Amino acid sequence: MPEAAPLSEEKRNLLQKYLRGEVGQSSGKSSGITRRSPGDTAPLSLTQQELWLRELHVPGIPPLYNECITLYMKGPLDVAVLEASFTEIVRRHEAWRTTFETANGQPVQVIQPASKVILPVLDLRRLGKAEREVEAVRCVAEDARRPFDLRRGPLLRPTLVKLDYDEHRLFLIAHQIILDGMSAYQIFVSELAALYKAFSAGRPSPLPELPVQCADFACWQRQWLQGEVLAKQVDYWRKQLPSDLPVLHWPNDKPRPVDRSFRGAFQPFALPVPLTGALRELSRRAGGTLFMTLLAGFAALLHGYTSQEDIVVGTLSPSGRKRTEVQALLGYFLNPVALRVNFGNHSTFSELLLQVRGILSEAISHDDVPLEFLARELKPNGGPSRSPFFTVAMSLQPPTPSLDLEWSVTSMDVESGGASWDLYIAFIDRPGGMIGRAQYNPDLFEGSAITAMLADLRTLLEGAALNPEQRVSELCRLIPSDRRQALTENP
Repeated sequence: MPEAAPLSEEKRNLLQKYLRGEVGQSSGKSSGITRRSPGDTAPLSLTQQELWLRELHVPGIPPLYNECITLYMKGPLDVAVLEASFTEIVRRHEAWRTTFETANGQPVQVIQPASKVILPVLDLRRLGKAEREVEAVRCVAEDARRPFDLRRGPLLRPTLVKLDYDEHRLFLIAHQIILDGMSAYQIFVSELAALYKAFSAGRPSPLPELPVQCADFACWQRQWLQGEVLAKQVDYWRKQLPSDLPVLHWPNDKPRPVDRSFRGAFQPFALPVPLTGALRELSRRAGGTLFMTLLAGFAALLHGYTSQEDIVVGTLSPSGRKRTEVQALLGYFLNPVALRVNFGNHSTFSELLLQVRGILSEAISHDDVPLEFLARELKPNGGPSRSPFFTVAMSLQPPTPSLDLEWSVTSMDVESGGASWDLYIAFIDRPGGMIGRAQYNPDLFEGSAITAMLADLRTLLEGAALNPEQRVSELCRLIPSDRRQALTENP
């Protein structure tokens, strides 16, 4: 595979960390984020406001922004200490005790006073061992389908499930407006484990006080993203996403409804350790990141299914976490971003990787403008039955930290019943191999079609890892011919 013009090791590592939300950087010549004055009204961040507007103007949809994470807890557990640890986290992070109201016609953040967290406990030890896990997921899934009231709050609902004396599950359902991947997979679990360990030993909190809060970031962002800064970013996207942007003729199993239903279901999947390692090595040799390789593979799959040369795939960029001041904050700092990949030159997979690397590098330099704002400005094709700019998306979740306790976190257990896009693939990199979940709209797809698609994606990635100098068209032929024919006949 050619090693031509790779990113430097420093830039590659920086980009990889940025994509995972692990590193901040200065945004141009803007001043730093500072604490607002006590009692000042705070606006919503721009991406928070888009979530707020969606729930305000599209009533009756499934709980689209309900997120559920599960903390697996092995060993004896002191519930009182766990509650004290959770209470300290909510005290530290204003975002987790924020509600959203309207003042003078505009949404504002209202920071509620800190109070003691009492964990609801669901004791399932009376059931047989085989039934406990199933019942836990069933109960929490019901809770995950209950909407939140953004005005009244609270916007998170924890439940502690006792499966055995030394086995517990902490389920946390939260509204996305206060939670992103870095919050769930890194900050929350790290802080909870550190506080639990300290409080169990009778020591005070080892965590430093936070210099700023999410509301401070929102105030800063509103002042920074305007004028010339905003105009330059919008101009970039105007060129990338013109009004005649092609619509992906995704092979639905069912006729597309007139309006979006936002219904969702999901399927878990896994990639074996050898394949995950081969993809990492391929990424390294290409001077890129694992995310770039997965994105190139997913885009190639879409090209193979549709035969379209112009493919737009969405991803979730941690654009709000560019600032070092917000790296330790719980909250929502994501922004959907459209990535446009062209297959007109019938490139090899190696060449496709180089193209994707350039596309992604440019996109994350202009990813601060909310996608819904761009939709209002640029008015893309598609109509009310499609999400703006793209209908399929992919992401790589942040890695989970190493913990002293026998705790681990996942988002694979419970679904809320909502989906923002036709299909969303979330990869999760783990030492034992890559896992993930495919979230899809059951109004468009049968579950069997998603199972087949995931198998095709794995096959294509295996082919690319084995020989990245193959042309993309040759890799697409790895998709069974009967499946390709059925897909292209049902646009």
